[in-house]
Order: sequence, then C-alpha cells, then structure tokens
Amino acid sequence: MTSPTRVLVLNSGSSSLKYQLLDMRDGSRLAAGLVERIGEPGSRLVHTPLAGGGERRERTAPMADHTAALGAVAEELSADGLGLDSPDLAAVGHRVVHGGLRFSAPTVVTDEVLAEVERLVPVAPLHNPANITGIRTAMALRPDLPQVAVFDTAFHTTMPEHAARYAIDTETADAHRIRRYGFHGTSHAYVSRETARLLGKDPSEVNVIVLHLGNGASASAVAGGRCVDTSMGLTPLEGLVMGTRSGDVDPAVTFHLRRVAGMSVDEIDTLLNKKSGLVGLCGDNDMREIRRRIDEGDERAKLAFDIYVHRLKKYVGAYCAVLGRVDAVVFTAGVGENAAPVREAAMEGLEQLGLAVDPELNAVRSGEPRLISPQGARVAVAVVPTDEELEIARQTYSLVSN
Repeated sequence: MTSPTRVLVLNSGSSSLKYQLLDMRDGSRLAAGLVERIGEPGSRLVHTPLAGGGERRERTAPMADHTAALGAVAEELSADGLGLDSPDLAAVGHRVVHGGLRFSAPTVVTDEVLAEVERLVPVAPLHNPANITGIRTAMALRPDLPQVAVFDTAFHTTMPEHAARYAIDTETADAHRIRRYGFHGTSHAYVSRETARLLGKDPSEVNVIVLHLGNGASASAVAGGRCVDTSMGLTPLEGLVMGTRSGDVDPAVTFHLRRVAGMSVDEIDTLLNKKSGLVGLCGDNDMREIRRRIDEGDERAKLAFDIYVHRLKKYVGAYCAVLGRVDAVVFTAGVGENAAPVREAAMEGLEQLGLAVDPELNAVRSGEPRLISPQGARVAVAVVPTDEELEIARQTYSLVSN
C-alpha cells in the first residue's frame, strides 16, 4: 500500500474558510476554494477543481458555523472524487497566526498545543480564535488524521534578542509576553528560499531582504536562510505603511489621542488598524486605484504613495545595514508582484547600495520568479510570487511523512 500524499490546507478566519488540496508528490493543486460570510445570511462557497479541468462551482446556503462550512467543503471535494475520507489524505495543515516563542516549527496539534495557542489569544485576538475554531472543526471531522499547525511567527523565532526585544522594562515585558514576533513567516520563508533558487545558490549562502507587500505588508532581513529582523512586532501593526494599518507610529500618539481627543482604547485601536495606512491617507487601499488617481493628478493619492515608498526605502536601508552584505532584494505578494511603479520608486535613488531596476524587465508581467535588476548589478532585485499554501503543505507533509 502506498503512503498518502495529499495535504488539505485550511486558513480559518472569523467568518471565512480558505482551503486548498495539494498532492505533495509534485506540489500540484487538486482543488481550492473559499467559504465566506459564515454565520451570516447569504453564506457562499466558491469551489474550483484544479485537476481534470472541472468548472468552478458556487453555492449559496446558510452555514451557521465552521462545522457546516467544512462539511460543505467536504461535499464539494467528494463530488470531484477528492473526499476528505480518502486514504490518500495524509494530514490537514492549518495556518495559525501566532505561535509565540514556543512554536518555532510546524507542530502536530494536541490538546496541550491548542491550550498554548489559546493562551496566546491576548496577543492575537483577531486571528488565533478563528484558527483554533478551524482546527477543532477539522479534528471533529477527521479525528484519526494528523492536524498540523504552521505558525506565521515561526520563521521569525530565529531573530536575536537584540532585534526581538523592545527597550522597555524587562520584567514587565516578560510578564506580558511583550516582544517582537513578526508575521507573514510562511511567505518570508518560501520567498527567501525561492530567491536563493533563482540565484542558483543554496539558501545558506544568500542574504535576502524580502518585501511582502499586500494589504498587509512586512519586510524581513534573512541571513543564510534565517530571519534576523522583521518589520512587524508584537502585532501586525508595526512596520511598513499598509492598506489600512499605520505601521510605525510614535507610541505617544496613542496617549495624545486618549488625553486630547478623548478617544477610547478601542477607538484608537480601530483607527490605527482599520482607518490608517493608505486608506487613511487618501481613502483608497487598492494600489491600482491609487496609481490611477495619481495619473489624473490627484495630490492626495500622490502623497499617500510617496509616504508608502518612503517607509519602504527606510526599511531597505536599515536591513542593508543589519545584514552587512545583501545578495538580493525581493518583492512579493499582491502589490509587490504586480505594481511595477512601487518597485521602481522603492529602488530609485539607492544606486549607492547597488540597487536598481531595469525599466523593461520591471514592466514585464509574469507569474514566474524573475530578476528585474540590470545585468551585472551588484545586488539582484527580484520578483518572486509567494505561495503560502504550498509552504504550509510542504511543512505539514515533511512533518507527518517522516
């Protein structure tokens, strides 16, 4: 009997469930989909068979909770001959946002592991509860199957203490788990490794600055395959300017808003996480729309773009200093992969650091990893599409197949 080779990847949100089914013999996708508005009127499932050329299907029906949603997913997979009861299914890999310091690698879920993930809810209140719900739902459906947690924070646990610590009272920090954890770790791990492959080198030989630019955005400094610094901190709020998050801000801004504006803690939290960043600066968080407005002479959109790029440059420069030697700067995620003007502007003026983009190469649209720096450049500039689901599946399968 052959060993099972399929991995189901689940990414559970508070009212959504994204999934992909992959065959780990070649990393191919067999099916993918999304359930949204779980627990709300008009729940919708969009399912796409990716093996055998099946057509995309939609169903709209009440789904009261994640159990109902995953049951509907199981039905759609079964209709394609890919049922969750298949002996070919090796494990379910779950994206879990916050693993703290304890989880530095993919981990088979046990009651003890779940308890620790629950203890981390105060530092990830928007994400960990939903991730836990997804795990419990899958465990109930297939209690015999390994459930593996793959943590967004795990890749960043290699940061040295001088990069991970905030300069606040140590006892207070330790008592409340206050330190820099970083996020988007599966993306940074995948992209840094694929960048080394693009350069024809082993990851241990390469120093890379990864710029993961989506609605959420983060940067990392990766030395020889290990993260040594990253822009997000205790929460995903720190760092780069994002779609709706402010990124770096003077901590005293929060005190000022409380004392002078009379805003509550929750109101300030909402302001910085949901009403700031690009949307706060110009009313849009879609880079395509911002660029369209700039082309029409919109000064507010232009300022938002310039602030966004300025923050990017600051982090690139800082990470050049942290790494000492940089072999590549790589752009990834929705904005990083598709917004050529962002890449061009972020590298403009950094020629003394060995950084530049070739306009023609930068303008090419492709789903493949590629170099966009001029031939012979001292530092490679690259675009590498991220694949967090494949990374989760790889880590999951590696753990359960050994």
